[in-house]
Order: sequence, then structure tokens, then C-alpha cells
Amino acid sequence: MKAVQFSEYGEPDVLHVAEVEEPHAGPGQIRIAVRAASVNPIDWKVRSGMLADGPLATPTTPGSDVAGVVDEVGEGVDDVVVGDEVFGFSIGGGAAEHTLLAHYARKPPELSWEEAAGYPVAVETAARTLDLLGVGEGQTLLVTGAAGGVGTAAVQLARLRGARVIGTASERNHDFLRSLGAEPTTYGDGLVERVRELAPDGVDRALDTAGRGALPDLIELTGDAGNVVTIADFSAPKLGVRVSSGGGTERAYYALADAARYAQEGRFSLPVERTFSFAEAPEAHRVSEAGHVRGKLVLVP
Repeated sequence: MKAVQFSEYGEPDVLHVAEVEEPHAGPGQIRIAVRAASVNPIDWKVRSGMLADGPLATPTTPGSDVAGVVDEVGEGVDDVVVGDEVFGFSIGGGAAEHTLLAHYARKPPELSWEEAAGYPVAVETAARTLDLLGVGEGQTLLVTGAAGGVGTAAVQLARLRGARVIGTASERNHDFLRSLGAEPTTYGDGLVERVRELAPDGVDRALDTAGRGALPDLIELTGDAGNVVTIADFSAPKLGVRVSSGGGTERAYYALADAARYAQEGRFSLPVERTFSFAEAPEAHRVSEAGHVRGKLVLVP
């Protein structure tokens, strides 16, 4: 089968399409014929070597978000059958013609393959961080980078929990944030003053998805470092702020089925900004690295 791979860390051009062996579903796993796989910032951070603690040991297929048709079911799996349409988290890399999954949800017919492929990381990360913050009815939440994949998901899930949401984004994305039910403002210098104009009674919680040095402002606005969670600023522990990277055991896999239901009801969506072929994976990574993406970037086999 064909898969996107890299054999060394480096710039996007290290990505190439290769012939690799097909995986087979083990106990508790399913295999899918991939219809779409999305690109997340973690993909290019891994590819660039930013997160490496040594040389690359074996060729690697990037990507964790996939959607496709079940074509193999492992021992102990009884909630799907061959032919079912699902989306979820790839085991071993999603940018391939076939991949394995252990955490997944059924794809509702209302979602295209490209849309469904954009859900897993954004939805799980948003739900996990909102859980950590205890976001609920009547609270005011500030989300930085609110027009990105995780930010877009967090805004909508927080609104569904009954929270008021203020989101930072560039001005071109302000109407988009309003369409999600958030109150937009710009990021950068003067954030504290701008947010206080919108919320004179204060902000209860803050989620940083952007990692652009906003943590001191978020602590000031919420009154306590314990009221702030970041997924993007790894200097956070020095300030007493929690980092939620998804590497631990506290995962919100339940949110995949919830998001599918909300999408079916017309209450949740993640826009797809652009699609790419597998051969165009280097360009997809370049676009992701440049930032300012509204919604998701998706690879299609």
C-alpha cells in the first residue's frame, strides 16, 4: 500500500510517498481503508525533529486523524463490522491507504470524509482541556487561537456546556468566531484591557491553544494560574500553568461520539480549509507551519 513517510527529520520536503506493508488488526483493533487524514501541528513538529530526543530510528508515517471504511475487525471488537464508516485515532500513522484504530466513532452521513478526518485530535483535545478547567454553565471562558482546529472545537463545546466564550484571533477571523457563538478580540499587546472591556466582571477560565506568550495575561485575567490550561506553551510549568499535551492517560475519547451526534444535529462543525493529495503532503505541512489556518488541512489518498 502507499503511505506518506519520512526517513529523517527535516523540512517538509523529507516527506515522500512510499510503498509499505499493509497492517492487520490485532485484538481490540480495527483496520480501515482510509478516505481522508488530517494534518495537525504535532505532525510537523514531529517531522521537523522539534520533539526528538535522538535520531529517527525507522521510517515514520505522520498523522493521527483519519476517517474511512472498516475492512478488517480484530478479536474482541463487537461494536462495528466490515463496511461501517468511522473516524478516529490512527495507530502507526494516518497518512496511508490502510491504518489501524482502537479509539473511534461512527461517521454520521451528514459528515464528509474530509470533515470527519478533521475531528479526532481537535475534538478530544478541546474536550479534555475543558474537562481539566471544569468549564460549565454560566462561566466565562477565554480561548486564545480560537479560529484554529482545537480553538474552533473548544469554542463550540464550551458553548454547548453553557459557557460564555471570548476568543482571540486575527481580525479576518472575527466574523467566523461570531458565527460559532464567541465574542472575538485580537491577540497581542493590550489583551488584558480588551478582554476586560468585553467582560468587566472577569474571566473564569482560559485555554491557550496558540502558545504566543499570552500566559501572564491569562493568569492576570483569571486571577490564578490554576484557572489556565495550555496545549502549546511548554514554558507554562514555570508559571504554575498546566500543560495538557495528550500524552497521559487522561484522554477524552468519549468526545468523538458526542461530536458526531452534535454534527448530526447541526450543532457542531469543523471547517476544512484545504485538501491535498498524498503527493502534496509537503505543501500541507508548509501551510500548517505557516499558521493562521482556519479549520483543518486534509490529505486524501
